[in-house]
Amino acid sequence: MSQRIGKYITQKVAREPYKAFVPAYLPADPPINLGRLYPYLEKAALALAELNAVHKSIPNTALFIYMYLRKEALLSSQIEGTQSSFSDLILFESQQTPHVSVEDVEEVSNYIKAVTYGIKRLKEDFPLSLRLLKEIHEILLSGGRGSSKLPGEFRRSQNWIGGTRPGNAFFVPPPVDCLNECLGNFEKFLHDETVPVLIKAGLAHVQFETIHPFLDGNGRLGRLLITLLLCQNGLLDEPILYLSLYLKENRTTYYHLLQEVRDRGTWETWLEFFLTGVYSSAKQAIKTAKQINTLFDKDMDKITSLGRARFSCEQTLEYMKRLPQVTVPFLAKELHMSSPTARSALNHMTTMGILVETSGKKRDKVYVYRRYLEILEEGTNPFSP
Repeated sequence: MSQRIGKYITQKVAREPYKAFVPAYLPADPPINLGRLYPYLEKAALALAELNAVHKSIPNTALFIYMYLRKEALLSSQIEGTQSSFSDLILFESQQTPHVSVEDVEEVSNYIKAVTYGIKRLKEDFPLSLRLLKEIHEILLSGGRGSSKLPGEFRRSQNWIGGTRPGNAFFVPPPVDCLNECLGNFEKFLHDETVPVLIKAGLAHVQFETIHPFLDGNGRLGRLLITLLLCQNGLLDEPILYLSLYLKENRTTYYHLLQEVRDRGTWETWLEFFLTGVYSSAKQAIKTAKQINTLFDKDMDKITSLGRARFSCEQTLEYMKRLPQVTVPFLAKELHMSSPTARSALNHMTTMGILVETSGKKRDKVYVYRRYLEILEEGTNPFSP
């Protein structure tokens, strides 16, 4: 029998038996068939190299990272069931009232803080390790619904996926008394330099999701782990690749392939899917970066043709690149303008077709940089409850 396949251990809770799964250790045995995967690996690696080059060449690199991270935070949290939208997150971060549960938006905001912290630690040469994952997890679950789920600590009780209890669950991860060994092997594998980085990222993601070491937040942290590995190993200079949109769009296949690895050891099939996702996600990020910069250039050209209003409109456009939805009082306060100047700038930009007024009111008008938001929001519609 293949050593790739883990084992099920029969456990009991309240006299009801259930089977918990303990995965086989990594690296895979027999080894991964890299010959079969080479075409996928080459395409994915070339797309990552292109993304790195594009991100260095665009004039708004910091802004792109800032906004793209927020898109990933939304998508990753939506997979876990939150109903927040891009506009809700923007409103929350600017201390305005979102249209959905504040807890939903807070989860997304915590994800952004967790990613930022993790990347900062890696840049300080802190190793990608169980300790770092626990530190990131603590931030991910700080406040809101996650605060009661042992933030920053590995679970001390059995968890499960699907169903109402282990006995009727779709999948039950390793029992608590197997966690230390599973996690010890997992951490050792993170530092295995014999495995190509992209292959390692694909294997580590599945292994982490299978071990499910925390009471909550495993999905979000497991997806973030991919980006952390790529950054740590130099395939990405900045956190600008995320697979959540690809996994959201292909979630049925994704969950099926995870289970196939557990039951049949089909790592190569999973890795074909994973590497296709890396390629697709990198190409999507490149397209998004180019679309955003083309839009900014066109809109700035329109503003350049203005007379005295040019300066206030340029200031407004720069501000709305980070906050694409404002009111006159809010903009006036943020940019230290008079209300008439802010109103004039927003009206000029609306007349030129750069902004859209969405409230339809005579007072308390809301101005939105809609075409920019449409680019950022692609694929981020929340799931139906």
